[in-house]
Amino acid sequence: MLGLALGATAIVLIHTPWGKRSGAHMNPAVTLAFLRARKIHPWDALFYVIAQTLGGILGVIIVALTVGDLFTSPPVSYAVTLPGPRGAIIAFVAEALISFALMATVLIFTASTRLMRYTGLAIGCLVALFIAVEFPLSGASMNPARTLASAAPGHIWQSLWVYLCAPTLGMLAAAELHLYLRGAAAPGCAKLLHPKGVRCIHCGQHGKPKSVGFSVALAKR
Repeated sequence: MLGLALGATAIVLIHTPWGKRSGAHMNPAVTLAFLRARKIHPWDALFYVIAQTLGGILGVIIVALTVGDLFTSPPVSYAVTLPGPRGAIIAFVAEALISFALMATVLIFTASTRLMRYTGLAIGCLVALFIAVEFPLSGASMNPARTLASAAPGHIWQSLWVYLCAPTLGMLAAAELHLYLRGAAAPGCAKLLHPKGVRCIHCGQHGKPKSVGFSVALAKR
């Protein structure tokens, strides 16, 4: 049920007007992977990461103030992400693998004019699947901002390094593979969806993936 709820939430947010406007990353590791793939300017990436982190922390604080002990006390404990009984190393490997798979899927879909419209659905289904299957190993965070958002208000710092490093490294590895296979000039954009009539801050186009020419220009910059 948790996997279905979070997967559906991801799909809805990606398809909202705000999600279409910003690209709906919601995850610093996703933003950094797009930065490595040369689909987003460094200055934009910096503020995306800041916004994602502050938004996550604000969301946890609002829920804590609204729900109280039901959310802040054990066993929920601010919905903090912790390694499963098999330990931090297994959690690290599991987080890196599912984050790699998620980002690889994002890059494949956003680079295809045929598949781009289904990016949100693909992400939601993968999130639901990974939470259902991988949750006992690491909690299936895949998002440094999500874990930090729970750890900071709750002052629960145990194994935080796993969730800051593993998703980031996994998604950067996916971006590196994408660059190796398709090159910096491959089509695609940092937006998960490219709606018509909404100007993209990344590629400057309306409803189309980034052109090869723009990718080359961004790579040179």
